[in-house]
Formats: sequence, structure tokens, C-alpha cells
Amino acid sequence: MKTKGASKPKVNLVTLGCSKNLVDSEVIMTQLKGNGISVAHEADGNENNIVIINTCGFIDNAKQESIDTILKYTEAKENGLIEKVYVTGCLSQRYRDDLEDEIPNVDAWFGTMELPMLLKKFKADYKHELIGERVTTTSRHYAYLKISEGCDRPCSFCAIPIMRGKHVSKPIEQIITEAKNLAKNGVKELLLIAQDSTYYGLDIYKKRNFAELLDQLSDVEGIEWIRLHYAFPSGFPEDILEVMARKPKICNYLDIPLQHASTNMLEIMRRGTTMARTEKLLANIRAKVPGIAIRTTMLVGHPGETEEDFQELMDFVERNRFERLGVFAYSHEEGTHAGQMKDDVPQKVKDTRANELMELQEQISLELNDAKVGKTYKTLIDRKESGYFIGRTEFDSPEVDNEVLIDAKEHYLKIGDFADIEIIEAREFDLIGVPAKQN
Repeated sequence: MKTKGASKPKVNLVTLGCSKNLVDSEVIMTQLKGNGISVAHEADGNENNIVIINTCGFIDNAKQESIDTILKYTEAKENGLIEKVYVTGCLSQRYRDDLEDEIPNVDAWFGTMELPMLLKKFKADYKHELIGERVTTTSRHYAYLKISEGCDRPCSFCAIPIMRGKHVSKPIEQIITEAKNLAKNGVKELLLIAQDSTYYGLDIYKKRNFAELLDQLSDVEGIEWIRLHYAFPSGFPEDILEVMARKPKICNYLDIPLQHASTNMLEIMRRGTTMARTEKLLANIRAKVPGIAIRTTMLVGHPGETEEDFQELMDFVERNRFERLGVFAYSHEEGTHAGQMKDDVPQKVKDTRANELMELQEQISLELNDAKVGKTYKTLIDRKESGYFIGRTEFDSPEVDNEVLIDAKEHYLKIGDFADIEIIEAREFDLIGVPAKQN
């Protein structure tokens, strides 16, 4: 058992939720280390006497995971294995008052914008000179780069504005500095993230300035791939397509969460668009950036969704044949516009619709992957696992998209390097490849 109160701080930081949370955790780690405090990310064992939990509060499953994690570490505290438990992030921002009453043995709760207050618990200061510097927790060769915080969109189902506030863009100069520092540390791929990347610049430059940001990022030495995530379809800045087509460093990849296709549902969800406008946008994207892989997400079971609405969504997905697609079943969130509506789609129906849509996408994905057999792709090797080197093409983002598997018994590849891989077999969501023969 540890002796409480006498130990020098050694922090274990646990991250839950999305890539944006991961970046926040990396900033916390950077500030702690800059103040001379020992910190590890999701460390095993009991070497660390203080735990910081960066929580997610987006949907029911994520909230439950966050609560379970908090209870796990407060129990460890009661058993004398750790000294203090601090909680930060979205769940803490959204439910702090309730959680303080329900879980009193957490030592302190912090919201999403309260890093300086968290640092004070360690008698540490927020060091402005560390802005642009960042410890990374991902594989050394890629990193997430957050270009803005918060969201101004009125989507009916989303609690992000409650937890993250209004949209705030990072200045281009700060983003470029951060990108250069990441490149110096061996990062080859930047994954640009935001709550709404296409809104970038409106607050500080009074115009959508994503295209200029991409232009400048493409000039950062050492960065070979730049990947775009979370583009909102309404008000999409089409000038970025010209930059994508012109700059080879920008991957032929776009993550654009559409959420639905039925015009009726898009109106109910307050998405600011229609099916016709969405299909016109998709056609324009594919025309201006030939060969682009489009990733999207769909939300089924939102209040008011009829069987006809769902069938329109199925037909839309079948027509547009997205290279990547994820599906979520609607989660009723208090404080949101939809939270005031009757949750009128039974859970069983939500689950059935989600399964049907994923079965359709599985078939589309297999057909698109079959077309890659016999072709060679530049592939970034992420890791070695279960007897395979595992990599990604420019059409795939880490953790959520397809992977390329190369037999490690037959071939040697270096993790973090690019390799030309010939595809020899296709599966629904993966590709099997071998190093291409050199001429």
C-alpha cells in the first residue's frame, strides 16, 4: 500500500473518447512535462500516484465508459494504490455538479477549458511558450492536429456545443509552428481534426480560410501526407478541392459526416441542407478530386425517422457507394434540441436499421476493395501485429478505416516508413498485400 501525501507527483493520464480528446491529453502532458512533472499515458501497473481521467460525454456508451473508468480509479484510491484522482474533459464539463455529489472521492473536476486550473493542483503554471509544442501518444510517424475548437452548428442531436463551446479557430501561424515541430519529431502524416473543419477561419479571418491553411501546411518540410477530417456539408468551402487536386501531399481522402440523406430527416436534424444539394456536392467533390475516397457517418433512429426515411438513406448509400462509412444509432441527449422531442424509434428498430445499413456498406466496401487487387499503392506501415505488418494507403485513416496486411514471415518492412504494396487479396474491410517488385 502506498503512503499517501508524501510522494512526488507521478501522473498517469487516461484518455477516453475521440481523437480531439487525445490531442487535449497530449497538451496536458506537454504542460506537465514542461513543469518538470513525470507523466505517462495509460500506464500499466501502479507506479503512478496521481491519475487524470480525460472523459467523453458524447453518447450513452461513452458516458458509461467514462463513469466506469472513474469508479475504477476511485476504488484504487480507496485501496491505497493511488493518492489522487482528477477528472477533466467533456463528461466533467457537462455533468460536474451531479458527478460531484455521486462520486465524492474524486479529488477535483475540471471542464474542457480549465487546463490552467488543473495545473494549479500540481503547483504548475500554464507555459505559453509551449504553445505549438506537443508530446504525442500516437505512433511516432503520425499525429492529430487540431485546427479549431468548439462548434456553432445547430444540429439537433449533438451536445458538442454544450461541452466545447462556440467555434474558435487557431491562427494559421500557430498551426504551422505545431506542424513544423511535429515534423522535426518524425511525424510524416498530419490528421487535421476539428468539430467542424470547414468553418475554419470565419471567426478570426472573417472568411472560410481552410484552403489557405492547407496550402501553407503543404509546404511544411518532412510532412508527406495531410488528411482532412470532419468537414461539414452545409457551406462546404469548395476552394479546398482545388488545393487538394494541386497539392500531392494532401491525401485523396475526405471525412465528411453527412448523418442522413432523407431531406425530411435533414430538416428535422437541422443540418441546413437537402438530399439534392448533398448529392450535387458529392458529385462535385469526385469530379474535382478524381479518385478521392470519401468517408462519412450516418445516424439512424433519430426522432421522427420513418421507415420511408430510412429506405431513402439506404438507396442514397447504394447510389453513392462511399469508400468508408460508419453508422451510429441515435442516443437521446438531454440539453439538445432533439432531447426535447419524443424518442419515438424503439431501440430494437434503431439497432436493426444500423445493422442493415452496415451490411449494405460491407458489400459496397468488398466490391470497391476487389477493384484494388493487382494494383500497387503507397502504404504507410503503422505497426506489426499477429504476424503481419499493418499499413494504410492514402485512402485510410488510423483506427477507423481499412488496413493493408503484409505477411511478416515472408517480408520485412520498417514501421513508420512508406512502402509500395501490391494488393493480392481483398476482404470486406481489409486488403492483403506484398511489397511490389522493383523495376
